[in-house]
Amino acid sequence: MALLPIVGQCQNARRTNAAAKPQKKAAPVYDAAAMTPGLTRIKDIADVQGVRGNQLVGYGLVVGLEGTGDGQAAFFTVQSIANTLRRQGLTLDVPLSQLQVKNVAAVLVTANLPAFAKNGSLIDVTVSSIGDAKSLQGGSLIRTPLLAANGEIYAVGQGSLTIGGFNFGSGGSSVQKNFTNIGRIPKGAIVEQEVPTTLTDGKLIQITTREAD
Repeated sequence: MALLPIVGQCQNARRTNAAAKPQKKAAPVYDAAAMTPGLTRIKDIADVQGVRGNQLVGYGLVVGLEGTGDGQAAFFTVQSIANTLRRQGLTLDVPLSQLQVKNVAAVLVTANLPAFAKNGSLIDVTVSSIGDAKSLQGGSLIRTPLLAANGEIYAVGQGSLTIGGFNFGSGGSSVQKNFTNIGRIPKGAIVEQEVPTTLTDGKLIQITTREAD
């Protein structure tokens, strides 16, 4: 019974010491853009001159389609197949009109080469049918050089397509969702050549605002 007051005094002493000991506070974090009225980041309203991307385009073939490729009327597809086979060492001794191209589609491949892209970097490509193909679903793009406006090759694309829709038909009826003649290949092109980027002449960096005011 005599120990109870002592235990109570010890507990009171701990509370007093805890109250008297200063507590550490976390360092405040300030957002200058939010606290200063009218403050705007340069990159939100302007661009640095010399930093720009480049548009690339190429002509290629998508193979492996399930009978949804170009018809015989797409003569450029037939000619492209013959040229491709010839480059692989195979010469055809039959008229081109006898070639069946329903599993192949002629396409245009486009891509944006971003600034500072290095040799060996991967970029996305968009593949669009230019013939009378019904769908590019399940197809693969064979190696396609991508050229810039100066005619030089800056990337090479190849790979399996991903499309954002589908179409099915049976018994005279068909169902389609979104577009099936356009597809994408994420990271489907390898940069083969870098674009020189000049940010400054050693003295000045020029900045251009996006809006005139």
